[in-house]
Amino acid sequence: MHFTVYTLVQKISWHEKSFFTELENKKKGQKMSKALEGLRVIELGQLLAGPFAGCMLGYFGAEVIKVEPPGGDPIRNWREVKDGTSHWWRSLARNKKCISLDLKTPEGRDLVKQLLKTADIVVENFRPGVLEGWGLDPESMRADNPDLIYARISGYGQTGPYSVKPGFASACEAISGFRYVNGYPGEAPVRPNLSLGDTISGLHAVLGILMALRSRDRGDGGQVVDVALYESMFNLLEAVVPEYDGAGVVREPSGTTVTGIVPTNTYGCADGKFVVIGGNGDSIYARLMVAVGHAKMGTDEKYSTNSKRVVHEAEIDQVLKTWCASLPLADVMAILEKHRVPCGPVYSVADMMEDSHFQARGLFEQVEINGEPLKIPAMMPKLGNTPGGTEWPGPEIASHTDEILQGLGLDNDQIKHLKTSGIVTDSDG
Repeated sequence: MHFTVYTLVQKISWHEKSFFTELENKKKGQKMSKALEGLRVIELGQLLAGPFAGCMLGYFGAEVIKVEPPGGDPIRNWREVKDGTSHWWRSLARNKKCISLDLKTPEGRDLVKQLLKTADIVVENFRPGVLEGWGLDPESMRADNPDLIYARISGYGQTGPYSVKPGFASACEAISGFRYVNGYPGEAPVRPNLSLGDTISGLHAVLGILMALRSRDRGDGGQVVDVALYESMFNLLEAVVPEYDGAGVVREPSGTTVTGIVPTNTYGCADGKFVVIGGNGDSIYARLMVAVGHAKMGTDEKYSTNSKRVVHEAEIDQVLKTWCASLPLADVMAILEKHRVPCGPVYSVADMMEDSHFQARGLFEQVEINGEPLKIPAMMPKLGNTPGGTEWPGPEIASHTDEILQGLGLDNDQIKHLKTSGIVTDSDG
């Protein structure tokens, strides 16, 4: 089903209207200002955590200059690849200006040093100590650029006995405590099929950068934002720590449920699809039981509060499991929504792209790669007056070399020398 923008505006609350105004302005060719315009970011490092932070900053208007090693960021070749470049790269490197430098050479490091002098922010995810060895660390840059905000992302942070360890998201998710509570009792912990540690760390880096910018605006100068992958995941643990310290309780894995909250679970439907039901509020629970044909369970005193329902979790869960298994997903959703019970289908990416709400909210942006369209995800949050957006997809390697080097004052002969000597990669490879 298709709706016009104006029809949708009539159906949404006031705080969403600006999003659709943005869509209309884009259609009319009016360029919207972005929240981080005027800021220059130098992105050092590879793979996911630092580049995700850079991607977010660039999406909301910062000029992001990505410094890649010779050969480029490995994500250019990860997973699904077309014409020599991954689809992931087109999304993760959107809006970035790319230059490829050999940081193992003094000349390459000097070029980065010149870039850092012009920057507001640097995002790096090298192993702690590497940039110190190259003279590109925060202390080395302080004299030339005291207002520089230096976001450093690593596995275990810049200090402490583990700081020297290699820190991949998989290992850091494990030690953070996050993996321990995922999966089923007695089985190996389960990993979501995503690099959560990297992405969550990137989000923490952006949060830290924005707070540091606020501090700098007050006249406090630049500072280091020290982000550790394991600490970013540790930040998600809710009450795990105080429950252990205060009550001696170790939260264990709980399959598709959440310990101490009933009912909330995932249930299979008659057509092989799955639904998540969150009926743990007392009044919601009563409505849920009416919806599934067990109204008496909704008014029985022994189920009247969450703490009481926890005692009878297996009984309640079996009722919901049996009911869901008797109906296709669409019928389950229709009945639950009629009774105002929070629920949601378990979507694949194919389901998302067909969903009218995802489309209406603008969750997919279309870019062009060598004349062919490609959808990539929009980035959140939505800002009413200064929204983000994709200006161009992840570019080919070294696409902005001349522009960046000319901005440092280098002439054509100097740029040619850097390319022929291998210090800088030419855009034609």
